[in-house]
Amino acid sequence: MLQVHQFPCLSDNYGFLLHNSVTGETAAIDTPDAGEYLDQAKAKGWTITHIWNTHWHPDHAGGNVKIVEATGARVLAPKEVEKLSPVDRVIEHGDAVNLGEHRADVIDVSGHTNGHIAFHVVEEGIAFVGDSVFALGCGRMFEGEPEQFWRSLERIKRLSTATVLYCAHEYTQANAKFALHADPDNTELQEYAAEIDAKRARGEWTVPTVLKRELATNPFLRADNPAMQARWGGNAPHETFAALRAAKDNF
Repeated sequence: MLQVHQFPCLSDNYGFLLHNSVTGETAAIDTPDAGEYLDQAKAKGWTITHIWNTHWHPDHAGGNVKIVEATGARVLAPKEVEKLSPVDRVIEHGDAVNLGEHRADVIDVSGHTNGHIAFHVVEEGIAFVGDSVFALGCGRMFEGEPEQFWRSLERIKRLSTATVLYCAHEYTQANAKFALHADPDNTELQEYAAEIDAKRARGEWTVPTVLKRELATNPFLRADNPAMQARWGGNAPHETFAALRAAKDNF
């Protein structure tokens, strides 16, 4: 059985520990804050045995070295993570990683960075997506190109609609404001945004999210929707996505 332990760290990150209760193995999904990860693992009675990085940014791989020093964990990551720390196994799209008998498929979700990957545990119906997609948003396009990023979002869109998406940041309330601007006639989005405001007012998290709801409300995942294309332009979905991403960057 796999257990996901989620906790806030840094200013707006979420940390995730994925634990196999049979073998005792524990994977740190990204390492924004080494001290917090080690404290959280200790409180659970777990030892971090693996690090699975989604991309190289310091708020995702900056804690690798300290966690490895403390635990001897193996780092499995895209090659770009070598900018920050040694990697024991370089992984890319089509590979798989294991935590005991449990398998996670590696998916190319590049665009935020050129080597960004996600981890999809099919049997559990969960995916750790880093900064590729957020509740009602997606990551900034720091390194990639619009067509590349849109192809990445298409890979996420093809997962089971029941997939639970573990996004790396609590950006949802701000994302909702732009989503309402981008897609003002979407009644399901309006209901979702109201729920988000209520959750945040109570100090509750908005992550994880579920793909089915994001497909209906997240403007970036809806760049192939005719109404969105009519509103935002573009003869192809990646062109509509580019227009939306540029607008969000300046919103």
